[in-house]
Amino acid sequence: MFAREGYPFMFGAAALAALTYVAALRFRLWPLWLAAYALTIIALWVAWFFRNPVRVGERGPSVVVSPADGRVVLIRTVDEPTFVHGQSLRVSVFMNVFDVHVNRYPLSGTVQYVVHKAGKFLNAAVEASSEDNEQASVGLVSGTHRILVRQIAGLIARRIITDSKAGDVAVQGARMGLIRFGSRVDVFLPTTAVLRVAVGQRMQAGVTVLADLPVA
Repeated sequence: MFAREGYPFMFGAAALAALTYVAALRFRLWPLWLAAYALTIIALWVAWFFRNPVRVGERGPSVVVSPADGRVVLIRTVDEPTFVHGQSLRVSVFMNVFDVHVNRYPLSGTVQYVVHKAGKFLNAAVEASSEDNEQASVGLVSGTHRILVRQIAGLIARRIITDSKAGDVAVQGARMGLIRFGSRVDVFLPTTAVLRVAVGQRMQAGVTVLADLPVA
C-alpha cells in the first residue's frame, strides 16, 4: 500500500526512468544508460518513501501508541499552553528520509483542536523546532485525557498534510496525515503517563506503545 499523495511523484519518477531507457536504447550512449539506472534507483526510493503499510499493535484507552516511525530524540516536561493548558510530557520522534512518513492517531477519541502554524525550517531534531518550525497541531480528547500531536516540518520537509478536522472521531492507529520529506512528530502526554520508551529508541507508528495512561 502507498500513501495517495505519493502517486504523482511515483508515476513521474517511473515515467522519467522509462523515457531515459528508451533514449538509451535508441542512441546507445553509455551516459544515458547510467542516467537510466540512477533514475530507476530514485523511482524505487520514491515508492519506498510513500509506502503505507498495514500496522497492527496493542490497542486500548489506557495506551498511547507512537504516531510516527522514527527515533525518539527528546523527552521533556514542558508547558503546553495551546490545548493542554498546562504541564505535559513531550515525546519527540524524528523521521529520516527512509522512515514511513504516514502519521497515525496515538489513541481513539474526538478531535477538538486543529491548527496550522507557519514557521521556519530548522533541523527537526533540535529542541527549538517544536516552537519555531512550520507545524500542524491536532488536539485529541479521550475520556478525561487531553493529548496533543504536533507534526513539525524540517530542513527538507516542506509539506505537512493533516487529515484531521475538528469534530472528527479519531481511531487509534488510523492515518492522521503525512509529512514530506524527513521531519518530526511531538506527542504531548499527561504528566501522569507512564513512559514505555527512552531517548534513542526506534518507533513504529501504530505499533510501538509510547506510554500507559492512568485509568480514569
